[in-house]
Amino acid sequence: MRGKWLAAITALLLAESAWGALATTWEMDFDDDKKSWKELEAQLPAYPKANLVLMDMGAIPHQFYVDPASVSLGADGVTRYTAVVKAAGGAINVTFEGMRCDTRELKIYATGHRDGTWSRARVSQWERMQRHTKPYQYTLYREYFCPSPARPTPPKQALDAMRNRMSLGSSSSMDE
Repeated sequence: MRGKWLAAITALLLAESAWGALATTWEMDFDDDKKSWKELEAQLPAYPKANLVLMDMGAIPHQFYVDPASVSLGADGVTRYTAVVKAAGGAINVTFEGMRCDTRELKIYATGHRDGTWSRARVSQWERMQRHTKPYQYTLYREYFCPSPARPTPPKQALDAMRNRMSLGSSSSMDE
């Protein structure tokens, strides 16, 4: 009987040791995947002039547009685009932005000026996207560019959906 207990404990210890090694390897692989991502240097697009695509934002009084000529999906997995926001009071804001579907992050690369020039953003870093603070960016993320966070939507498909006012996303809500 004692020999069976000793064999059982030995087997348990070996299994635990193997599991620990497997878990450590998995975590290292996971960490290596995170470390291997490298952002490409973003090239500023031409300033938007015409042919902007209007986003359907429901009852929000402002108008939100995307410049289709600026939308790209980089080899780094970042969807980059120019957003134009026309406020109800007449102000116009233009930004060149990037979105990472897999991490639900957003980065502002540059802001546009009335004379058609760009200024690089003073603080340009990846930030977690929040529904309540960035409604048009949340809509772009959930409905067009990242309805499946594991796989960004090809730009042509996302733009066609925007033009046809057809959401590519599900009706479920995103965690805040």
